[in-house]
Amino acid sequence: MATSRNGELLALSGPRNPYPGTLGKIEPGAWADLLLVDGDPSRSLDFLHDPEQNLRMIMKGGRIYKDTR
Repeated sequence: MATSRNGELLALSGPRNPYPGTLGKIEPGAWADLLLVDGDPSRSLDFLHDPEQNLRMIMKGGRIYKDTR
């Protein structure tokens, strides 16, 4: 939700871009850091008060570190 524009901006940096793949998209081959939450981040971030319960999946660099879906 918050990274697609940032991914586009990093891609504009050309050879200085530290990421060799697509950023800011959920698709095969893209670099992904992803949080799947039990809550609506566009309304409130209160779900972060209890991350053990409300962060359902954590993925960094395409590797899943937590998955309680």
